[in-house]
Amino acid sequence: MIRIGANPICWSNDDRQDIGGHISLEQCLSEASAIGIEGMELGHKFPREPEALKSKLGEYGMRFVGGWYSTFLLDRDAEAEMEAARDHIALVKGAGTDIFIVCECTRTVHGDGSTPLQARPVLTEEEWERFLPRLTRFAELLQAEGLRIAYHHHMGTVVQTGEEIDRLMAGTGPAFTLLLDTGHATWAGADPADLARRYRDRIVHVHVKDVRSDVARQAAQENWSFLTSVLAGVYTVPGDGSVDYVSVFREIPDYAGWIVIEAEQDPEKAHPETYVRMGFENLARFIDQAGLRR
Repeated sequence: MIRIGANPICWSNDDRQDIGGHISLEQCLSEASAIGIEGMELGHKFPREPEALKSKLGEYGMRFVGGWYSTFLLDRDAEAEMEAARDHIALVKGAGTDIFIVCECTRTVHGDGSTPLQARPVLTEEEWERFLPRLTRFAELLQAEGLRIAYHHHMGTVVQTGEEIDRLMAGTGPAFTLLLDTGHATWAGADPADLARRYRDRIVHVHVKDVRSDVARQAAQENWSFLTSVLAGVYTVPGDGSVDYVSVFREIPDYAGWIVIEAEQDPEKAHPETYVRMGFENLARFIDQAGLRR
């Protein structure tokens, strides 16, 4: 069964906390609940104690979906990463999900508003050979904890392009599973429907944000940073950009889990409740048109 969730980044940004900083957690949750959102991912305004997190979401009839964890597996091995992740593991498990979202953040530029995306880190052969076995091992250690890794390919990081996603998937073992992000894939030049088709058996979590192609082109031409691009409106909610969601969803006919609206925008330009409602209604229609069950 498909459940539609949201990420609070639609209301308040995590990389630059002044973006939407005036919007309270209670406003975010009440608006999301009224729209029909069933679960929320973690944001910087949420409680960091499992029972408090579950209780806060429960006040609005929602469940905990998962939350971002930054790995640094190029700098430390999987066992050291597990020790660093213990608090987040306890939070995720205690709050009631088995999805553990990770993104390799060694040398990432996505949180730096002054660094252009073109300056992002690109792995050497030696780094790939170190990174992939550590990532597999980390996935295996999480699996032993009852958690499924959901690797988040992301603009500005070491896994951004379709070719890098392919290298990631080819070089990791069966415990390693993927978070498919339609917005990051599209902006990076990959076809999210093709990724969905080829990796459907290893996709355990889905993020849906749409891409305004004209803004993405301008970002590349003018060498913008990730945050500059976000503030300019490169991302929007499903159905308001260039992604063919029905084609994507038809490639994952057996998917059961969360599809999460995660369309970071400037709330001063894109009223969060208005846009998330539009995205929810479009997304529900696309899911139904693709024949998925919700």
